[in-house]
Amino acid sequence: MIQTFTQHDVIRYVYQETTEEENLMIQDGLVHDSEMLEFYLDMLDVKAGLDKSLQQPSERSIDNVLAYSRNYKENHQVLVV
Repeated sequence: MIQTFTQHDVIRYVYQETTEEENLMIQDGLVHDSEMLEFYLDMLDVKAGLDKSLQQPSERSIDNVLAYSRNYKENHQVLVV
């Protein structure tokens, strides 16, 4: 039986969301299907770019949110029923 994989399966593999059995079959597919291998390599590049683009808020932004929260808490009574 020939197993075929979709691009979705390859993306799941890139994000390590596949089972051990799927991993073995996908790896075999990568060895034997040059288009699948090319797509896999492209997805690795895309993932690396996305991982690099993750950004953290600035300290100033965090301080502003915390100050707002403290101010709100001081000026609004919380009713406990």
